[in-house]
Parts: sequence; C-alpha cells; structure tokens
Amino acid sequence: MGLTMEPLGWWFLAWVALVPLWVLLIRRRSSGWVTGAWGLGYYGFSLFWITGIHPMTWMGVPWLASLAIAIFCWIFITLWGTALTVAWGWLLRKLAPPPGWVRVLVGTALWCGLEAIWSSGPLWWSSLALTQSFGNLPVLHLSQLSGPSAVVAVIVAVNGAIAEIWLAKRKRRQLYWIPLLIFAIAHLLGFGLYLRPLADDPQLAVRVGIIQGNVPNAIKLNPEGWQRALDGYTRGYLELSDRGVDAVLTPETALPFMWTQSSRNNLAFYQAILQRGIPAWVGGFGDAADGFTNSLFAIDGNGEMIGRYDKANLVPLGEFIPFENILGRLINRLSPLDARLVAGEKFQVFETGFGEAIAGICYDSTFPEHFRHQTAMGGEFILTASNDSHYSATMLAQHHAQDVMRAIESDRWTLRATNTGYSGVVDPHGRTLWISGMNTYELHDETIYRRRTRTLYVRWGDWLAVLLLVGGAGAVGGDRFKTSHH
Repeated sequence: MGLTMEPLGWWFLAWVALVPLWVLLIRRRSSGWVTGAWGLGYYGFSLFWITGIHPMTWMGVPWLASLAIAIFCWIFITLWGTALTVAWGWLLRKLAPPPGWVRVLVGTALWCGLEAIWSSGPLWWSSLALTQSFGNLPVLHLSQLSGPSAVVAVIVAVNGAIAEIWLAKRKRRQLYWIPLLIFAIAHLLGFGLYLRPLADDPQLAVRVGIIQGNVPNAIKLNPEGWQRALDGYTRGYLELSDRGVDAVLTPETALPFMWTQSSRNNLAFYQAILQRGIPAWVGGFGDAADGFTNSLFAIDGNGEMIGRYDKANLVPLGEFIPFENILGRLINRLSPLDARLVAGEKFQVFETGFGEAIAGICYDSTFPEHFRHQTAMGGEFILTASNDSHYSATMLAQHHAQDVMRAIESDRWTLRATNTGYSGVVDPHGRTLWISGMNTYELHDETIYRRRTRTLYVRWGDWLAVLLLVGGAGAVGGDRFKTSHH
C-alpha cells in the first residue's frame, strides 16, 4: 500500500493491497500482530519523509538531538497511524459479522469511521484516498459526493470483496465478478463527474502570479535570508506586475517578519505594492493576544490590509506539542525549541479583494473539512501557501497530491505557492496545469476562475461514513437477532 503514494504513485496496487491483511485477519485467531505489521509497513513507509527535518543544526539544535527528534517524530506518527489499523482489525473480529457481503459492509464502514475520527485530530496524513492522488483522477471525483470517505469506501469494499471470495469455499469463487463490478461502477461514476465541462464564466477570471522564492531554511531566519527573501520577492512582484497580473501570491512566511504597520512600511516589497498598485497575498507572521500566528495577509493596491488568514492546523512538534501534558517534558529535553504557536480559528473567511478565498497554510492541506467549511461559507477559489524546503521530493509530491484532492472535493481552482517546491496550479478536475521544480526560484502567472458551485460534499459533509456505519450496525444487529432466535 505504501508504494501507491507519490512520488511512486502505483495507485492500482491499492485495490488489492488490503486483501492479504483481510485474509490473515479472518483466518488467524490473534489479529493484533497482523494488523500492526500492515500498519507499520504502510504508515512507516509513506511517512518516512518526516525524517527530513534532520538535521536542525541551523535552528540551534545539536546534531544528535536533531536525529533523536526526527526518529521520535517518525516512530510516533507511524504508531499513531498503525493504531487505526489495529483498531479496525480488533473491531472487525470483535463484531464477528458473518462472511460475505455483511463482513465487507462492516469492514468498509469501520475503516471510513476510523479515518473520520483520526482526521479530526491533530495528527493526520495518509488516508487511503491519498493513494489515488494524483494518478487516478476519475475515482477521486467520488469525493465530490462525500469527501475522501467515498474513495476510501470503494477501495476497502473492492479489497474486502476479493478477500471474501478468496476465503469462501471453492464453489463460491465464481463470484469474482462482484469486486470487478464495484470497481467498474465507481470508475464509471467518477468518469462521469470528471468529464463534466467546467463552464467557467470569463467575467470571474483572475490572473494570479506565483513567486517561489527558494530561500533555504538554513538561512531563512538570519539577516542573509531576510535580505534574500526581500530581494527575491520584491523582484518577482515587479516582474509579475509587468506581466499584467491581477494579484500576486507568496509562500508561507515568505517575508519572515511580524507583518505590522510599522514593520512593513520600510520594506521594499511593500513600497513596490504602493508603486504598482497590484494586490498581494503575503505569507508572514501576525500578532495574537498570547503570541503570534503563521498568517497569509491580503494587501490591496493601496497597501491596506483587507484580509488575514491564520494557520489553523499547526504542525505537531514543529509548531505545537500534541498531548503536551504527556510529551511536553520529553520534547523539551530533546530540544531547546519553543514549539508553541497560536492557531487560527477553525472557520475563517479570507477576503482577497477578488471575493472570498479558501485558504490553507502548509499542514492545513491535510484536512478536507477545513476546506469544505470555507467553501460552504462562500469561498470561490483555493490559495495554499507552504514551506517544505527541509523535506525530500517524496513529501513535496504528497503535499501536492493533498491539494489535488482538496481542489476536486471543493470543485475549485487551486493555486499553490511554496518556498522551494512544488508550487502549482490545479483546476477543479484535479489536473495540474503547472508545477514548479524543486529548489528553484520561479515565477509563474495563470488565469483562474472564481466558482460558486456547491458539491454534494460541500453541502452535506461526510454523510456516506454515517450511512455506512448505520448500515453496518443494522446488519450486525440483524444477524445477531437471527442467531439468538435459532
């Protein structure tokens, strides 16, 4: 299953990779080690990129302490993901549904329900739906119906059906057509949604410039990095304004200052805005009552701040300490870093001067509900700003894949600005129209369109997971009722 994730992207393996786990789980009395091994393989492999935070010597962290932090992060998030598969296996055996379609229904409902629980917490990344992004765009369009759960449900159902046929007696193995039928129906439905014309209104077009500043983290917070960022973003803003863009987007903390009235007035970038009159959406730090925020600021052509978005989902261990009462002392012993940052409100509105945008900064991209709520409140296009410069190409590709999913679910044009890659432009069908290189300074401009459509997922949320859980509970209850009356 880990091989399905970007940048390898062998998405087709996801449709059979759960079968061995399912078969072993049903055949063996003790399931803990089986589901644990599968979870360690999937989450450990797909999340290995987290070790790219090492070395953090540029932040003043000793080399050995940096290595210890990286290993701790990898092990912790791997075990957290593995707990999902262990819980799934335990519940499936505990409920003991009968073989066949009932067990497929219950197994599918449990996986969707557990992913919904895990994704509501602070540590989340590797949904089974991510295995299809961005190689299998048609099936990803099922997420317009009920979010990632719709994709997850089909993947688990196909795997479960294959496993149940394998477990069945020889006379029932001719039912191999059932998983093929589920797979075919899901893809035909997805293709139908994928082939719908976008029908964008030319009057709602916005031409946006993107700056990928390429300021390495090793120098980002010292005077050399500040000057390089200021020079690069000012030069990029001026060139893009010469191209005739309507607005300019910069990455997360592109200008790593407190973006206050007094601090920005003397910045060359701010003076360029006053000179050219082209609005800019700028990544920086903002004031908060009890600290500071990682923010995206909307500055209009007169230099006035007309909108502000504060990052809502902070990076665990990097920007806050999860389960601080338990882990706080351990983290503080490993590192001198202060891992505290003020999180923004969950349901913000980001006014851009071109209507409301759906905004996300870095780790926000992992949480579909974050984008769904902003879309439901009137967001017309997606802006994401990130800084992934300390990670490998694996993380960059997976991060892009997350934003592809958010674009499809919301049926919105998406602009990605990152510090060192991958920046990009994604249309509402998840097609990547432009993607930057890695560790390069780049400028790009693209015309996108404001949209006001509302997918079923935007309107109703994750209704499918609820329906599956109710159906699964009813099936198990009905089976036990029959058993008790025989």
